[in-house]
Parts: sequence; structure tokens; C-alpha cells
Amino acid sequence: MARIKVGNKYIGDNEKVYIIAEIGINHNGSLALAKQMIKAASSVGCDAVKFQKRTPELCVPKDQWNIERETPWGRMTYIEYRRKVELSQRDYEEIDRYCKIKGINWFASCWDENSVDFMEQFNPPLYKAASASLTDIDLLKKEISTGRPIMISTGMSTIEEIKTTVEELGTGNLLIAHATSTYPCPLEELNLRMIQTLIKMYPSVPIGYSGHEVGLAPSFAAVALGATFVERHITLDRAMWGTDQAASVEIVGFRHLVESIRDIEKSLGDGIKKVYESELGPRKKLRRVQTPITQ
Repeated sequence: MARIKVGNKYIGDNEKVYIIAEIGINHNGSLALAKQMIKAASSVGCDAVKFQKRTPELCVPKDQWNIERETPWGRMTYIEYRRKVELSQRDYEEIDRYCKIKGINWFASCWDENSVDFMEQFNPPLYKAASASLTDIDLLKKEISTGRPIMISTGMSTIEEIKTTVEELGTGNLLIAHATSTYPCPLEELNLRMIQTLIKMYPSVPIGYSGHEVGLAPSFAAVALGATFVERHITLDRAMWGTDQAASVEIVGFRHLVESIRDIEKSLGDGIKKVYESELGPRKKLRRVQTPITQ
């Protein structure tokens, strides 16, 4: 059975779909915005919120450091911008405190080994490896060495790269998210049937979906296809500044996402045909030929 304990919950077979609201960097470096999204995610019933943690000097190639760009804070170099959108130690201490008050798990995608060391102080329930990090085996081994579950995303990756990474990490404490790394992603590139391919390839590993499309229907389809967790970016306003905002879901949409996933869970059933008690009256009234019920 594919099932892993994550914090105080389980992700996997016969469990409720674990719904992750990815705040990522949609907070634009603002603790106040981050807390608004945490509050919203908790209020609509999400299981967790997720951030992105980077050490800019390690994650930004040096040939890009001094490239200038327009930002909400004016024109600045790319390395200055990356520093600007990173939350501080005190910010994360407040995020940890606030998530506990709101009763919602939180964790992060760490883009470098120093960020893993930083996150360890908060005892996260798991680590997420972004699609860009799938081939960064040293980073992934650093995360899995903590003893925490690791969730890997498979966007921008070949099937051989996925196989190599899983061989390196093992399947014991692993979760795999199908993803396509385009923001927003056109429908014809979502390839949701890969969820079933991954389920067949790794029957002992919980398989989920990290979506970057506009709209919610594909996320619903992912659950119907067997996704045990769903991750979508959350935002206060898709028109806000930031590269991920257009592929994000606003609060009203997130409420619809959570409620509809819970409805889908109820409606999927167990795949065993039965006659329900509610059908007995119509059966007796409408069938010309009555036969005994054996089930």
C-alpha cells in the first residue's frame, strides 16, 4: 500500500487527498501577504501551505547576478531582487507560530543545501523538491537524510531522469508529483495520464499532482485518475506582480477546489458493484423481472 505519514496526517491509498496551497514566492517578500494566504488556505480547508526557500548566492548563476530588471521596488539587479523576495529568519519564526495557531502544516521547497539546514529548525513535516531540482542528487540526498519524507516534482524531466532519481533515493520515504513546468500550462501539455503511469511504475509510492494550469478542472481530473495529493499555487490576486501569479488560484477558487475534491472523494467509491438501500424502492417499483439480491 502506498501510504506515508506526513506530520499528523497520512498521504496515500485510502486517505483523504492532501491539498497543498503553494504560497511559493507569491508573497513578494511580504510577511503580511504570506499571513493573509496562510489564513485563507486554512479557512478553506487546505492541509498545508508551502513556501520556497533559497540562498540567492547559491541558486542564482553568477552570470545573471548583475542583469537589471524592473521590480515592484524599482529597477535592480537580479541578485538584489532574489534577496528582496526572500523571507527572513524572524519572518519564518512568525510563519511557524501563525501556522500552528491556524492548525495548518507548512513546509518549503529548498533549492540548496543551506536552505535545508535553515528549515530543519522548524521541524517541517516533509520537504518538497522543485522540478528544477530533480537532477540535483546531492540536494535530494541532503533532504532525505533528515529522515523526513521528500516529495519530488517531475516537470521538465524525462522518464529516465525520474527513474535515476528514484533509484538514488529509494522509495521508502518518497512521494512523486506529476507536473509540467510551464506557467501557466496549456491544457494539451498537462498529460494527466502520467499520473496513472507513475502509479503503475511505483505502486508503493504515493503519486500526486502539482498543477500550473489556469482553471480547476484538470486538478479534479487528477484526483479521479488517482492523485493522492494536489498542489496548486495560491494568490490573493492573479494580477499581482510575480512570475507565478497567472498560474495561481485565488481564494474563492481555492475554496471551490477543496470542496470539489472532497465531493469527488466521496463519489469515487470502492469500485465494487452493489445495490444501495436507496435503490431498493425504485428497483421494486420499476423492474418487470425481480431477482434476489446477492452481494
